[in-house]
Amino acid sequence: MAIRQLRLGSCPDSWGVWFADDPLQTPWRRFLDELTAAGYQWLELGPYGYLPTDPGELSDELVSRGLSVAGGTVAGAGGPHKDFGTVVTETRKVAELTAALGAENLIFVPVPGYRDDVTGAYSEPAELDPDRWKTLIGNSNTLGRMLFEEYGLRMRFHPHADYHVETQAQTERFLDETDPRFVSLCLDTGHLAYRRADVPAIIRKYPDRIGYVHIKQMDPAIADLAAAEDLAFGQAVAMGASVEPPAGRPEVPPVLDALAELEAALFVVVEQDMYPVDFDRPLPIATRTRAYLNSLGLEGRK
Repeated sequence: MAIRQLRLGSCPDSWGVWFADDPLQTPWRRFLDELTAAGYQWLELGPYGYLPTDPGELSDELVSRGLSVAGGTVAGAGGPHKDFGTVVTETRKVAELTAALGAENLIFVPVPGYRDDVTGAYSEPAELDPDRWKTLIGNSNTLGRMLFEEYGLRMRFHPHADYHVETQAQTERFLDETDPRFVSLCLDTGHLAYRRADVPAIIRKYPDRIGYVHIKQMDPAIADLAAAEDLAFGQAVAMGASVEPPAGRPEVPPVLDALAELEAALFVVVEQDMYPVDFDRPLPIATRTRAYLNSLGLEGRK
């Protein structure tokens, strides 16, 4: 039976695209062509500058392939608890493009976090002190209000491994203290499961704060090894932590069951952190993942 209120999409991350200017990554036209070939009709824009940033040009490219935009993505500016001027500047660029393309979601990914993805070196403590946590909350509210009032967009904050909102307790505290009018979650099932969160429980406890979903799974053995050896998330991903469903955690059917209970129109975007890029892998993985999710009732039709 189709879960009709949940709309399936994908994003450049599933093609190994983390940065806009990496010369070794999948070319953007190939990404759009393969996204279409894999059977998706919705996409998240990914790193700003990877796809064309001229709204007219990008719209033409999408329309010619039957694609529409689920949301824009802010990543690389860091978290809202520091360098907030930079965060606002980068967010406005993405917001302008996202709104011009008719989408309503702005996914805020607070990276880089508190450690280096490659070396594992810590750049700041893993826990925010009370003053910096207060700054995080206040700035998140400010950002969400700006996006709503100036661009007509909803801020979907993405809990992220190696950032200060990564565990279930931190995520729940963040939701308890931010303004529900302007801040909701991009619920990333993989990042939360990586930190052993109970994803269906979060959905059921905060039904009105789940605004968008990144669906992916993590290899439990690699996640446990990363925790035991204090590896950075990027190091774990390079080891293959992000896996093709249904091979990892969390289990997908209970997550979809909890989302279906919300009876809300949500985008569920496949985001598999593939690294390093193997140009032969993204399309077959994306196709199999779409088929698997379709078999569970998750469709991507407009």
